[in-house]
Amino acid sequence: MSILLIIVIAIAVVLGVPDFRRQLVTRPVFKVFKRILPPMSVTEREAMEAGDVWWDAELFRGKPDWRQLHNYPKPGLNDEERAFLDNQVETVLAMLDDYSIVHEQKDLPQEVWDYLKKEGFFALIIPKAYGGREFSAIANSTIVSKIASRSLSAAVSVMVPNSLGPGELLMHYGTEDQKQRWLPTLADGRDVPCFALTGPEAGSDAGSIPDLGIVCKGEFEGKETLGIRLNWNKRYITLAPVATVLGLAFKLRDPEGLLGDKEDIGITCALIPTSHPGVETGRRHSPLSLAFMNGPTTGQDVFIPIDWIIGGPDYAGKGWRMLVECLSAGRGISLPALSAASGHLAARMTSAYAYVRRQFGLPIGRFEGIQEPMARIGAYAYSLEAHRRMTAGAIDLNMSPSVITAISKYHMTEMARKVVDDAMDIHAGKGIQLGPLNYLGNAYMGIPISITVEGANILTRNLMIFGQGATRCHPYVFAEMEAAANPDEEKGLQAFDGLLVKHVGYAVGNFSRALWQGLTGAKFNRAPVSGETGRYYRDLTRMSTGLAVVADMSMLVLGGDLKRREMISARLGDVLSHLYMASATLKRFEEDGHQVSDLPYVHYLLQYHLHAIGVAFDGFFDNFGHPILAATLKRIIFPWGIRYKAPKDDTAQKICSSMLVPGVLRERLSHLCYIGEGENDPTGLMESAFVAMYEAQALEKRLAKAQATGRLPKRIPFADLIEKGLEAEVISESEAAQLRKAERLRYHAIQVDSFSEMSAVPSSVVPFKEDAA
Repeated sequence: MSILLIIVIAIAVVLGVPDFRRQLVTRPVFKVFKRILPPMSVTEREAMEAGDVWWDAELFRGKPDWRQLHNYPKPGLNDEERAFLDNQVETVLAMLDDYSIVHEQKDLPQEVWDYLKKEGFFALIIPKAYGGREFSAIANSTIVSKIASRSLSAAVSVMVPNSLGPGELLMHYGTEDQKQRWLPTLADGRDVPCFALTGPEAGSDAGSIPDLGIVCKGEFEGKETLGIRLNWNKRYITLAPVATVLGLAFKLRDPEGLLGDKEDIGITCALIPTSHPGVETGRRHSPLSLAFMNGPTTGQDVFIPIDWIIGGPDYAGKGWRMLVECLSAGRGISLPALSAASGHLAARMTSAYAYVRRQFGLPIGRFEGIQEPMARIGAYAYSLEAHRRMTAGAIDLNMSPSVITAISKYHMTEMARKVVDDAMDIHAGKGIQLGPLNYLGNAYMGIPISITVEGANILTRNLMIFGQGATRCHPYVFAEMEAAANPDEEKGLQAFDGLLVKHVGYAVGNFSRALWQGLTGAKFNRAPVSGETGRYYRDLTRMSTGLAVVADMSMLVLGGDLKRREMISARLGDVLSHLYMASATLKRFEEDGHQVSDLPYVHYLLQYHLHAIGVAFDGFFDNFGHPILAATLKRIIFPWGIRYKAPKDDTAQKICSSMLVPGVLRERLSHLCYIGEGENDPTGLMESAFVAMYEAQALEKRLAKAQATGRLPKRIPFADLIEKGLEAEVISESEAAQLRKAERLRYHAIQVDSFSEMSAVPSSVVPFKEDAA
């Protein structure tokens, strides 16, 4: 007993006396930490330092404050934004004929371009002081979503000027002269912007771009001027064929020391008029079956003044940091808006089609084989809208949450891919045959574009989500990395010592909570609400604690190798991502007034997310590479095994039943889906057929009952049945007229297009002109 007491006292002295602890514990750990610290390039470090942490930090640290989540304000439109959506957006939607845009004109009509410019669609984010709309992130997102439900080509054309590009970069970093020169003309459409980053040799690895600028003196407007001589070759640049101003990212070198004593200055961004000598634009790519302007740009020996650098010469070499900090618009607003639009469109049109289309005398939505994918469509549509609102809301809080926007970019585009795939499966031939009656085909073809832009999804999942989350969201790791990188080792050691003590306490606390929550099934965790959703908060807290434990052990054991263990990193990123998406669903449920009718959607999604978290953890434990440690961690976090199950069939069936009823719930689920007026619009036709058939269902049942009793003949065409029913006085003349109208709409709605000439075949088999439209 005395020996144990002596050991305890010795440990207390070592840990409790700073000088002893620093020499005997911290210094050796510090040396090991510096050795296992993953190597980090300049671009990686700038990406790591950029942006903010938000709700992702709460989830990563193991003790999320759910009341804080509910206290974040619900994003909404102000009166001006609502009026714009109800008027200008509705006007432009009525002007769009997506089949003609994609398959005939290969471009937006000139009157649409003119209207978009005149009404400020390209100036949603530009301040009013410069002639812009100065709309919120949620308004920007909602406008893009609504347009995307009608035409992806139009939505992308609107999205890009309000996303990563000259406008946003100027607002954040431009000099006042640059803002005064460019923002008013960008706002009123006199100038159309594009931004060129990606090239043949560098996409996701922007640090390796070969495009080069050399600081030198040259002639500009007849005078010798300090400037940059540029050479570049870029591709996939949206709006490049029609742009009047080009934002350009390149590496800058200063071999003559004209700007200072640093030769390799780094990635820099400049703004160049496309009319400037040597700038080449105009050629077009053909992005699958869409018709938005996208093409290459090149330049050879292009001389520009030094003050064309965005932000002026002081921002030379700061381009990558600028780009990363502004990526939130593309990842957090624009691409989630496109994905949410896919959910709104698929939910609205697939539910209508599943009621209108009949097999074996029944709407196909009554068959369980159809109900499985249709439930996914409905649940995912609910989730996509929840995710869109929450992420845009974060940006409206003046946040730039880099990890959350990466989660949004990856998971929302992947969820949209599944939604549209399921919708295509249910529509079958109706979705395959392109033509004016097809409202799904172009949305289906556009999905891979969202998957690949703003950082390919494979990269985003495997490297970015957990890679950034592990350092930015962890309460101590990033500060420890900074301490280790301090050139003054003693100061670094002193800072590291205090962080290490806190980190150890944090880790011990998470381990103990993880074991307790595992043993008790999280029954004693607190939930901010009562009722059916309370258990989900408790389970999510438990999984958050488990992530904190596993993340700490992964970084400790794997060190720099974690950067190369991309599959392990991806699984941990999946845990964080599903925690975030589940949070968004619960927040939406509360914000919408915890509607009882929404509960099947919430149950489905929370069961789906918890099951996905369990699968990710299981994959981590099986592949961690340290079997004893992996088994120990699994036993701590899941002492009774991983018991989360996928959503049940009866939950899916409840979702399907609600989707097959016109009304408030279906409207909320798909309120951003454009529904055209009249029978000449494919969405308007399908919706009209659905409503007409639903309203006539009681009459159909009456006819079916008359058939069952022998009063009316069986197995005859429905049109004949209506007339027989009228003759037998089973239905009245007005009721017969109602049934005839419903049947006419139904039959028209399920038709597909056909063409008499090959020239009318969709553009995928027509050679695409390479000149600019």
